[in-house]
Amino acid sequence: MVATINIDKVKSRYDAFVASRKTIVISSNDADGNPFISYAPFVAHEGKLYIYISAIAEHYDFIEQSKTIQIMMIADEQDTKNLFARERLYLKCTAENIGNDDLEMIFEKMTAIHGAQLIQLLRTIDMSIFELTPKDGRYVIGFGQAFTVDFAAEKLEHIVVEKK
Repeated sequence: MVATINIDKVKSRYDAFVASRKTIVISSNDADGNPFISYAPFVAHEGKLYIYISAIAEHYDFIEQSKTIQIMMIADEQDTKNLFARERLYLKCTAENIGNDDLEMIFEKMTAIHGAQLIQLLRTIDMSIFELTPKDGRYVIGFGQAFTVDFAAEKLEHIVVEKK
């Protein structure tokens, strides 16, 4: 017997999960095509994600030169009952360096989440905002509870695998 999934309840949990995350894990490729893992604080705005990173950071060039990156939001280990079924969201994204000009709404959100003093300081150094446009993804709550994600449209669809 297959359990019925209440998609509205899952969507509410998903929204709360995304709203509770302050950083993302980033998977990009280095100049030789080798995988590189990093992270950055982020804000969400109008169906996109924004990260603010320094030109001196190793992942800056990797992200800037990649056509596609993948990101992950993941629940804290201490808040997870079963580490094999950790709540997480994966998103495949395009990334574009959009600089720092005419982005006050993004900076306001960053300030609200990460603090005015820090954001003011970061704005004085070699930082740029990257706009991440999610293409598709997967949200996993636990065993048998995985969902395809359309981040911009805020839609989730339960993935059902028929057992043989």
